[in-house]
Amino acid sequence: MRPARALIDLQALRHNYRIAREVTGAKALAVIKADAYGHGAVRCAQALEAEADGFAVACIEEALELRAAGIRAPVLLLEGFFEADELALIVEHDFWCVVHSLWQLEAIEQAVLSKPITVWLKLDSGMHRVGLHPKDYPAAYQRLLASGKVAKIVLMSHFARADELHAQSSAEQVAVFETARQGLAAEVSLRNSPAVLGWPDIKSDWVRPGIMLYGATPFEEANAFAERLQPVMTLESKVISVRELPAGEPIGYGARFITDKPMRIGVVAMGYADGYPRQAPTGTPVLVAGKPSRLLGRVSMDMLCIDLTDVPEAGLGSTVELWGKNILASDVAKWAETIPYQIFCNLKRVPRLYSEG
Repeated sequence: MRPARALIDLQALRHNYRIAREVTGAKALAVIKADAYGHGAVRCAQALEAEADGFAVACIEEALELRAAGIRAPVLLLEGFFEADELALIVEHDFWCVVHSLWQLEAIEQAVLSKPITVWLKLDSGMHRVGLHPKDYPAAYQRLLASGKVAKIVLMSHFARADELHAQSSAEQVAVFETARQGLAAEVSLRNSPAVLGWPDIKSDWVRPGIMLYGATPFEEANAFAERLQPVMTLESKVISVRELPAGEPIGYGARFITDKPMRIGVVAMGYADGYPRQAPTGTPVLVAGKPSRLLGRVSMDMLCIDLTDVPEAGLGSTVELWGKNILASDVAKWAETIPYQIFCNLKRVPRLYSEG
């Protein structure tokens, strides 16, 4: 079979979750939306269920997949519901639900529910994506309580620039949130991965670790807590062909790289159809036969080329790490001018193999 595969270290996943709990002292929802950022939501939930306080997904389809797999822990729908008739499923499966719009609040008020639900009431504190306007927030809280259809309310918001450790906007958003929630007696959830790792003074009863669970830093700069994270995914393949080329020969589509000396080139079974970023340029690091090397030329759909010139022990069948415990996904993302979130979520076609370390 084609040798491309993603190795998922479930022990590293649990290690990273425990860091979120340790550094905040808060309850933590493991964010496993988008198929656990490409790592496999069901297997990741199963690995975490014994110790996680709950999970967070984007939508009810993702939540139902977890219930079908036997996951009984709380599951929060981060985008809430899209149609009022989803409320019946929310009640049936005991999902927690974000309310970020007045129409959702009105739908709950008008619904006939067999039992009250748990709502996470979202404030737009400055990101201006979704969330209630601060002027509407206190009244929305009171309306939910008055409806008799809500068992518990958690107050939440989301940071736009928490990954920028010197930006003032996170403190400004906290100030907006604190003003809007005055007099509202409820638990609070503010901190996502960058806020967990980089903003220790922000109070949050619940935290929502996402990218940090998978061992990638959300920051451009060094962070002591982020350095303790363990990569969960190792994307690897093998060399399937070797070429000996003289100087002056083009490699791959568009002749983006031309040999400047006699070179030994390895062709790897990995391409953008697998989720490896097409925009990754020559020089992007790889590990071949345990030794550092680099990408050469343009990434194609199913294959890419690497430099074997200075790795004489590498050849046909040698293992190549594209990212993982030696080649950090965040470093590959920088070379490709993207973020680790995207390269993880873009993973496809590659089989995932799970292990405990």
